[in-house]
Amino acid sequence: MIDKFIPEINKIYLVEAHTMYHILEGAGNIEVDFHNYKDWKDKLIFLEKGQYIKFTSGSFIVRKIEFEEKDVFLNKEVRVLFKHLVSLGYINFNECKDCKTYLNNTAFSKKSSDIIDVSSNQWYWQNPFHAKKEEYHIIFDIKDVIDENYKSNLTNNQLINLLGSSKYTAQAIFKSKIGLTVKSMYTQKRLAESKKEVAFTDKNISEIAYEYGFKDPAYFNRIFKKSAGLSPTEFREKINFEEKDSFVPVLLDLLKVYHAERRSVHFYAESMNLSPKTLSKKVKDKLNTTIGQLIRREIINSAKLMLLDGRSVKDVSLELAFEEANHFSAFFKKYTDLTPSQYITEKIKSI
Repeated sequence: MIDKFIPEINKIYLVEAHTMYHILEGAGNIEVDFHNYKDWKDKLIFLEKGQYIKFTSGSFIVRKIEFEEKDVFLNKEVRVLFKHLVSLGYINFNECKDCKTYLNNTAFSKKSSDIIDVSSNQWYWQNPFHAKKEEYHIIFDIKDVIDENYKSNLTNNQLINLLGSSKYTAQAIFKSKIGLTVKSMYTQKRLAESKKEVAFTDKNISEIAYEYGFKDPAYFNRIFKKSAGLSPTEFREKINFEEKDSFVPVLLDLLKVYHAERRSVHFYAESMNLSPKTLSKKVKDKLNTTIGQLIRREIINSAKLMLLDGRSVKDVSLELAFEEANHFSAFFKKYTDLTPSQYITEKIKSI
């Protein structure tokens, strides 16, 4: 199924099948499985069944493809896109010429698995863990074992023995490339999945603990709180509260309207009837960033749109309340590593 849509702010989109999200437009945070990510324009994000995605800004336009050909996912070459380890599975759309050809210049065929093939090649080319291809297969063999057994209460030896005859080499490669032990990744997976059960179901907390292999619910509560900073009950209440909380959309609307002329934390704090300290803390807690970074990001995004619309550097600098055009150019280069003219040139090349 192929769809193009504007996601609702802070809505939880549960993934029902292997899915690709192409971020066509927009800026702001994207949350996946309780982790916040930012600046995802022109990215292809790949999620597997059971994950969720949430958009914390109303400016996103997203193209979504749900993949129906289940046999495609038996191919071990494509699992790198969907079986996430310590980061989100994605590729840079602008760096993948074959992806552009498929998504921009051709009609979608029923066999939408073609985009998976070219995306997999691009993912390997990006080489996020700086590993050889055979090492990637060892890493993802381990991830398969973890995904199949995370609900079991395995000891370290039991888990390692499931890795097969090359278990010692596999452990060393995993630790070297991922930076975590196999046992640590196993524990992370158990806690991440249990968080979803706590947040998105009405199951009893003890029932969830037993389902995830914890014989003692009190022990589950302790390690959950150590990981999440809240008890399971508090975590569930916090998620329910955040679904009704208007803090993020109100702040983002204010930034969209006033970012050019108002760059003081005090202005946004007063507008939301908060102290600057409280505002800063809430932004950090909810968006994992700072109010200053949000303001700068809005300024940069506005500048990019105006530059691509053919506006001169002088006009853009005046529109964004810079005293001099060279002040704007220095600001733009500091936060994009490109001058305004270099940015326009790069964008023209990528079209």
